[in-house]
Amino acid sequence: MQFESQFIQVGNIRTHYYDVGQGPVLVLVHGGGAGADSYGNWRDCIPVFAKDYRVIAVDMVGFGKTDKPDPETFTYDQPGRNQHLSDFLDVMKLEKVNLIGNSMGGAASIGATLLKPARTNSLVLMGSAGLPIPERPSKELMHNLNYDFTVEGMRRVIGGLASPTFTPSEELVEYRYQLTMDPATKAALAAVNVETRKGTLNFDQELLRTIKQPVLVVNGKEDKVSPIARANRFLELFDNSWGYIMPHCGHWAMIEQTEDFCSTVQLFLSRVTGE
Repeated sequence: MQFESQFIQVGNIRTHYYDVGQGPVLVLVHGGGAGADSYGNWRDCIPVFAKDYRVIAVDMVGFGKTDKPDPETFTYDQPGRNQHLSDFLDVMKLEKVNLIGNSMGGAASIGATLLKPARTNSLVLMGSAGLPIPERPSKELMHNLNYDFTVEGMRRVIGGLASPTFTPSEELVEYRYQLTMDPATKAALAAVNVETRKGTLNFDQELLRTIKQPVLVVNGKEDKVSPIARANRFLELFDNSWGYIMPHCGHWAMIEQTEDFCSTVQLFLSRVTGE
C-alpha cells in the first residue's frame, strides 16, 4: 500500500507525515535507529489501523523526509524531539490523540504528553526509551550507536533490533541503508547518537508518575535494546497501565509480529478509550 507524502511547517522545521483513514486520531512515532522513518517502521501497521482510525505517521526531526537542521545550530536531544512532536500536533490542530511510540518515539510520545497532558487520550509504548537501562548498553544497541554507514553495518543494526528468528528482506535493508546516505542525515544521526550517549532520553521518574492516561506497555521478550526490566519499571510508574510481553520478538514488534501487535493495540484502545 502506498501512502501520499504530506508536509507541514512546524516552526523552522519542514515536517513530513502520512495521513490515512478517518476516525479517532492515532499518531505513530517511529524509533531512532539508523535508517528509521515513519514509512519503514509503520508501513505494515498503517493499513490495519486506518480501517478504524485516522492514522498520522510523522518523521521526527532529523529523520526520513523531515528537515535535518545543522547540529551546529540545533541540539538533537530528547527535549528537542518532545517539543517538535508537541508543536507538530499543535500545528495539525489535533485536540485529542492516541500516541503510539516505538523506542525513541516512545520517549517523544511521553514527552509530548508531559508538555500537554490534556491532549493525550492514551499511550502505547513499544520497546520504549525514557528510562535508564538497568545494565550496561548491550552489543545489540551498540550496533546502532556505532553504525558505519555500510550495507553490512545496516545488517548488523537490523540484527540487533530484531529477534534471531526474524529475517529482514533485502528491500528493507536497502531502504534503511539508502536513507542514511544523505550528508544531512549522516550529520543528524551522529548528533542524535552523541546526545543519546549523554542520557537525554531519560525522564525524571517522579514526573512519569504524573501521567494518568491509560498506557499500554508492549515489549518483545527477546528485546536486547529495551529489555523487559525497563518495561516492568514503566508499569510500576504508570498507575493506569497494562503490559503485553511478546514471545519470540525483539525490539521491532510492529515489524516482526505485525498482526499480534496491531490486534493487541486495537483491543487496548477499544477497552480503555471506547474508540
